Amino acid sequence: MASEADVLKPDERDLPGGAAALAKGLYLLDVIGERESPARFKDLQIATGLPKATLARMLQTLVAFRLVRHEERDNTYRLGHRLFELAHRVWETFDLRGAAASQLERLALEARETVAIGTFDNDQILYIDQRSQGGPFGFRIEIGRRAPLHGTAVGKALLAFSTPHEQRAILHRIPIERFTANTLVDPEMLLADLALTRARGYAISNGEHVEGVVSVAAPVFDHTGKAIGAIGMFGPSSRNPVERLHGFGRDLMEAARLISGNVGAPPVSIHSRQAPVRGADPRVECVLPWSASLAEGPFWSIAEQRLYWVDILDPAVHRFDPATGSNETCPLPRLVSAVIGRRSGGLIVTTMEGVEELDFAGRTLARRVDPEAMQPENRFNDAKCDAAGRLWAGTMSLDAARRTGALYRIGPDFGWQRMDNPFTVANGLDWSPDGRTFYFTDSSAGEIYAYPFDPERGTLGKRRLFARIDPAEGRPDGLTVDAEGCVWSALWDGWCIRRFDPSGRPMQDLRVPVPRPTSVTFGGPDLRTLFITSARIRVPARILAEAPFSGGILAARLETAGRPPHLFAG
Repeated sequence: MASEADVLKPDERDLPGGAAALAKGLYLLDVIGERESPARFKDLQIATGLPKATLARMLQTLVAFRLVRHEERDNTYRLGHRLFELAHRVWETFDLRGAAASQLERLALEARETVAIGTFDNDQILYIDQRSQGGPFGFRIEIGRRAPLHGTAVGKALLAFSTPHEQRAILHRIPIERFTANTLVDPEMLLADLALTRARGYAISNGEHVEGVVSVAAPVFDHTGKAIGAIGMFGPSSRNPVERLHGFGRDLMEAARLISGNVGAPPVSIHSRQAPVRGADPRVECVLPWSASLAEGPFWSIAEQRLYWVDILDPAVHRFDPATGSNETCPLPRLVSAVIGRRSGGLIVTTMEGVEELDFAGRTLARRVDPEAMQPENRFNDAKCDAAGRLWAGTMSLDAARRTGALYRIGPDFGWQRMDNPFTVANGLDWSPDGRTFYFTDSSAGEIYAYPFDPERGTLGKRRLFARIDPAEGRPDGLTVDAEGCVWSALWDGWCIRRFDPSGRPMQDLRVPVPRPTSVTFGGPDLRTLFITSARIRVPARILAEAPFSGGILAARLETAGRPPHLFAG
């Protein structure tokens, strides 16, 4: 949301003769539309600097044309319903091909490959435009060509962002054919891939439709949030490794937003902030250079002296040995968000299917409970155990776009209870050293909450705001509490870990060499090493050049010690 200061005020010197009044009226509409809350007359007078009489006449005219409505109950002004009617007419005549033309040209030149845009057509993909810069060895797409939904990146992007009802209906109707050895024909594997697509924002086809041809695509949305098309890049696998596809996926997402913005849908930027002028803290080092898409959920095993962590978007649980630098990987068939040790031995993980037992050596999962089995568009996110061994875990929508998340308590018998809701991006959680305060994060809101906690019964008191992070400084992600009761929160897009005292006052920033630290935990023999996971998902290439350790595991030796992690009692 832009601020009023970002709305351009018209300069009458640049306007055609007689258009000054119209320009002021349009400017007034912008001011009303950009406000986070409905404006009173005095608010508009201050924001616009218009004389009282002029402002009153303009508001009366805009109200008469239903471009603005006046709410008598609180004497405020809001955008009128006529704007919605006009917006619908714009979308009724929306030319997707025309809106995408400039982005197709730009991306084809940048990628030196073929870039195309497609849309749904009778349970297939219909390519409606393309630009090719792939040369004689590139992959060409004919305009008007049709392709299967399940084997192409464009098709999977549209399927992934369909509603669960539409998705199930389409997959029930279409034949799931095998085109190459890489085609996903198993329904469970295909659904897991679509869930990953929705979570990261773009789809990848690794030779699933045509042997040796890879593609990546991002959806284009209309003003209602419905996916109406997808823009994709296509090329030979020999010069397009998967890492390049992930990098280009971020550019396609930005292009797709701009295409929608060409006809009035507000484009949302996904740029990362530049690195701060001051560099990383010298105590921070990269102990495991890795290219994880979204490393998360660090858990320190005291018994093994190993760090377990997950990659949410390249689903796997990892086990890192700081003493040797070795990292073992357990690939998983579906999205995984957190890993925790069990008192009885072994591991418990949260996945797309709820809470599951993991045999790391055997690479197998065993489903135990799914509190949100009826919410297929949701997934679990962060999770930890309290001192009694109860598992606490938060959920969120796959695309982090809706306030459908909740906080759950899962007992040793796998019985569960919803403890609080709703949240948009349920995230970092932990307890105070005495176990009487529970901390919990909603990253989207930029807020960390504190609840009174009853350690015996595992119940929560009334939630209060512990800390709020200015969006310009990043978003709070995973957190941990040290032995002194201070909260360490990873700031996504903030290039730092922030430490708060028990009252919520910021104490210090531990600067890190990556823009997107995701979570933190204490480990090492004396629990004085702060391990930090990080992400490279959607980070532009120019930022990655400044932050090559993005997606790796960082560590810092601190004077403050952490606390032993709690294990699941089940």
